[in-house]
Amino acid sequence: MDVSRRIFTAGLLAGTSSAIAIADQVESSSPEPRESPFERDYPAPGFKPAWKDPQINRTLVADFVIYAHSDLDMTKKLLAREPGLVNASMDWGAGDFETALGGASHMGRRDIVKFLLSSGARPNLFCAAMLGKLPAVKAMLEFEPKLIDAKGPHGFSLHFHAQVGGDQSKPVLDYLQGIKELELRPIPFLKS
Repeated sequence: MDVSRRIFTAGLLAGTSSAIAIADQVESSSPEPRESPFERDYPAPGFKPAWKDPQINRTLVADFVIYAHSDLDMTKKLLAREPGLVNASMDWGAGDFETALGGASHMGRRDIVKFLLSSGARPNLFCAAMLGKLPAVKAMLEFEPKLIDAKGPHGFSLHFHAQVGGDQSKPVLDYLQGIKELELRPIPFLKS
């Protein structure tokens, strides 16, 4: 079985038995996205959106988010092709939403994060933690202390984002550990 970085990292964070369960779930899943069945059991909203423009193609969004994890050149190329991708979000299933900024942030790719921010991506707490922006992280946690337990794409914590930020994010990681100490595991894809 070919285990992706996402499965490996999720298993690493969750533990070995969870990694096997995640891998089994991925093997039995469909190769194409599927929308969950849904039927309203409440009144439809009174406001009806006008769908005057087509949505951005889901495959293009998925490709952009995937490339933003590791490939600056392809990220630039796809964004030049479709500027609306800058804040596009992919639901990998069960509400696991991820933007290109989210992917670049949890991979510690400062170059891609900075490019996306300069292109209009909306900054968030997770990219601030990875970039080592301690005042921004403190301000958000003072605004809402429960954000210490917030999860980013794939369930990655604020601590994880600060950890992948390396030396520049150490003050943020120390601050987060001071609020809520977590066991930090080595991250295999980080360069030494």
